[in-house]
Amino acid sequence: MPGTHFPALRGATLALLAAVLFGISTPLLQRLGLGLGAFSTASLLYAGASLAGAALRQPVEREAALRRSDLPRLLAMAAFGAVLGPVALAWGLQRSSGTSASLMLTLEALFTTLLAWAIYRETIDRRVATAMALLAAGGAMLVLDQGSGGSGAGGGGGGGTQGLGLSAVGVATLAWGLDNTLSRALAERDPGQVVLAKAALGATATAALAVVVQEPLPGWGAALGLLAVGATGYGLSLRCYLLAQRAFGAARTGSVFASAPFVGAALAAAMGERASGPWLLAGGSLMALGIVLHLAERHGHTHDHQALEHEHAHSHDDGHHDHAHGHAHAKEQADVLPASATHSHLHSHAPQQHSHPHVPDAHHSHRH
Repeated sequence: MPGTHFPALRGATLALLAAVLFGISTPLLQRLGLGLGAFSTASLLYAGASLAGAALRQPVEREAALRRSDLPRLLAMAAFGAVLGPVALAWGLQRSSGTSASLMLTLEALFTTLLAWAIYRETIDRRVATAMALLAAGGAMLVLDQGSGGSGAGGGGGGGTQGLGLSAVGVATLAWGLDNTLSRALAERDPGQVVLAKAALGATATAALAVVVQEPLPGWGAALGLLAVGATGYGLSLRCYLLAQRAFGAARTGSVFASAPFVGAALAAAMGERASGPWLLAGGSLMALGIVLHLAERHGHTHDHQALEHEHAHSHDDGHHDHAHGHAHAKEQADVLPASATHSHLHSHAPQQHSHPHVPDAHHSHRH
């Protein structure tokens, strides 16, 4: 059957790119948001993300459009991921160091993985479990590294203040874990549209809250910086995350995304917050090994496909989409794009049984 022997490679690469973009954003947000209100900061971040989403939208013949029935899920995603998450993070960053907050974000992967297993029953085999354990161990070493030294420049104070700040960051990770789990059901929609809708809802809500509590307006420099961070670390990162979920499943995407804290901690150290210790290097090495295991995942066995009708981006050379364009709408799209190219339309799958390497994408959610 056509296709790579390592179907996880694309998903893991996209998840890693999302992690790098988001990881870089945390220490930058700690600097740019200094002295600003949490609601104003979150509003600017998601205003930037909405601009990225608008720029990244695809033509309807290439990607499945959002539907009216998706609105309740989008509202929940915006509430958790674009309001509670960034507000809690922005508040916590004012009371903790960028390194500490970056390391605390490791919890997001744990929450996402557990929720994906509980809700979607995504398969966690021995290789994936080992990769997740390496990533978790790496995160623990990063925490040990943080505990072996001071908070350094840019830290948010000590004692109870630091604890409150990190607790707020922990709330943000839970909110984003819920957001990640909710977004799995929209992974087959145009990711640009999903980013635009979620970010616009979040930016509007947090801007309104900033006005209600009378937060001071940020300066032009901080505002433009936060818009840029939002466009890349929240908009482009979310698009990569959604594409990774489409190709890779929610649990595996969340696991690879656990490398984001190391990226953020490394950048914070490079920005002079504190020197890198041996635990930081050891933790980063374990995380890198865990990512390599994900990239090389190969899971295959005989499995059944039930009859299914849905709409999403696909091509006719992937072994699952050999249908003819029998509907008028599909024929119109075929006139725009060759059938062998990536395109989107409503299509049906007949029941079949076969064996090939696969990951828990939209066509492989079967039980084991």
